[in-house]
Amino acid sequence: MKRADLERETERRRQAEEELRRSEERYQEVVENANDIVYTHDLAGNFTSLNRAGERITGYTRAEALKLNMSQVVAPEHLERAQEMIRRKLSGDTEGSTYELEIVAKDGRRVPLEVSSRLIRRDGKPTGVQGFGRDISDRRRADEALRASEERFRALVENSSDAIVLVDAQGSVLYQSRSAERIVGYTAEERRGRNALELVHPDDRAAVAGKLGECRARPGSIVSAEFRGRRKDGGWLYLEGTAANRLSDPAVAAIVINYRDVSARRSLEEQLLQAHKMEAVGRLAGGIAHDFNNLLTAILGYGDLMLPKLHDPTLRGKMQEIRKAAERASALTRQLLAFSRKQVLVPEVVEVGALIAELSKMLRRLIGEDVELVALPGPAPAAVRADRGQLEQVLMNLAVNARDAMPRGGKLTIEVAVADPDEAFRKDHPDVPRGSVVMISVSDTGQGMDAEVRKHIFEPFFTTKELGRGTGLGLATVYGIVKQSGGHVEVDTAPGRGTTFHIFLPAVEAPPPAPAPSLDAVVGGSETVLLVEDEAALRSLAQEILRDQGYKVMAAGSGPEALAIAGSHPAAIDLLVTDVVMPGMDGRELADRLLPIHPETRCLFMSGYTDDAIVRRGVREEGMPFLQKPFTIDALALKVREVLDEPAATR
Repeated sequence: MKRADLERETERRRQAEEELRRSEERYQEVVENANDIVYTHDLAGNFTSLNRAGERITGYTRAEALKLNMSQVVAPEHLERAQEMIRRKLSGDTEGSTYELEIVAKDGRRVPLEVSSRLIRRDGKPTGVQGFGRDISDRRRADEALRASEERFRALVENSSDAIVLVDAQGSVLYQSRSAERIVGYTAEERRGRNALELVHPDDRAAVAGKLGECRARPGSIVSAEFRGRRKDGGWLYLEGTAANRLSDPAVAAIVINYRDVSARRSLEEQLLQAHKMEAVGRLAGGIAHDFNNLLTAILGYGDLMLPKLHDPTLRGKMQEIRKAAERASALTRQLLAFSRKQVLVPEVVEVGALIAELSKMLRRLIGEDVELVALPGPAPAAVRADRGQLEQVLMNLAVNARDAMPRGGKLTIEVAVADPDEAFRKDHPDVPRGSVVMISVSDTGQGMDAEVRKHIFEPFFTTKELGRGTGLGLATVYGIVKQSGGHVEVDTAPGRGTTFHIFLPAVEAPPPAPAPSLDAVVGGSETVLLVEDEAALRSLAQEILRDQGYKVMAAGSGPEALAIAGSHPAAIDLLVTDVVMPGMDGRELADRLLPIHPETRCLFMSGYTDDAIVRRGVREEGMPFLQKPFTIDALALKVREVLDEPAATR
């Protein structure tokens, strides 16, 4: 070979070696500056190199690493996987060359790596392995955070009191939360693939479908609706729901429906509405009660005064008809006040079983021969504290209602029991009075009522009877009297199954008082009575009644006038009979100002106003004598004698 050729060959080799050196330097620079671990080890697993990233991540220096075997670095539970990957590469399998494992750093930390590797060959023969390890700690933490977030979200969804349902664009159920199963009774598996509208009440379905259609047409929109939904057991619930269009959100790709059971709230709203209706009519009744009762007192009183003086049978008959009409008007006023819970009650201890026994004859006449009356007073005494007359009215109203429900005859059962309901019963019947109760059940075998009628039966003026056969006050009156007496009334009914009214009143242990004396045993007297009444007609009437009974009567039209009379009367005034509500000075104020002048005076208050108007004036205190207008001659005479004969210690 010529010298020139030799020099050229030498130069070519030198350049090639220089290029190789520079290439290796570049490679080494890339390896050293890589963010991932780059390492090599021989086929026995002994490390032969480690870059700076490897030192940083493992905590070992390069010199320390070169003294280690992979079995000392790879986590024990992952070592077999790493060795298996090497065996597969040696056998020529190149599939799945990327895998995950954990290594144990010098300080004991576990570091998750995503590893890929290749064989190092020399002269065509494998001599070792070069590997690349990416620290995926951040990714693992992100995955864990995502998994924890998903678990929290799932727990939130599954334990939410609201139902969550995902439906596709056609309304088919994709997902249903566990809370939905609690509300409607269907499992997620039972509902999957079914149309969401299947559980909507037929009467509400068109409206709900319209809302869903509106939601589907506008991406991102939210609509809401109230509707009735069917439970698996066939019952119906009131539901309140919203639907949000998330069809365009790839993470959801559905319409998200949330709904909740608002049946209890609807029930409370209906009760509140009923209470408002009762209050409105009660205000109306209270507004007319005073004037109406004053008029009726005059009509009844003067009628009673006229009757003994009328010897013509025709005139007596007409006067009796006038009295009957006034009594019916008085009963109507009491009903208006009773259902609105404004009636002035005179509570006493009543043995309910005995009361029903006494009423049986009257009830049999009331219901007619086609209806069998079965009275079951119960073995134990059943005493309550209530207005006896009002309790009688409750029973008679329920008997009339039962009679009208059985036009072809049937059976009316009145049953009395004393019970102390347990907590399970009270949970289902929260309005039942606490403690021991007397339960009066009035059952008929009539046609029963559907849910719509049942919903309105206690409303004033609601009636299903034909025109002229009912006022719509009977059951409203029952409701009002029971509530005002501290009790509760429920109805159990269904079409074709008859009706049972359950009345719950607080039980008392005190025995009933001795019966009041009859009018035949009552005589008048010669005591001095100061009569105060702002209505001239009533003042004249009461004055005449009391004088006919032998009393000395001083009459006044107002409180100041009465005080002036009392101030100029040196002798004793035995009784003050006064209206409660009067212009300027009411009856209670008059009594308070009179008693220091005449401490011996006893007081009898009278009024045609509603109970709350009287209570506001401090006249419904325990034991305070009171006479409700309208009253008859007999009622006034009896009450005056009763107050005058009362022992001084009880005044």
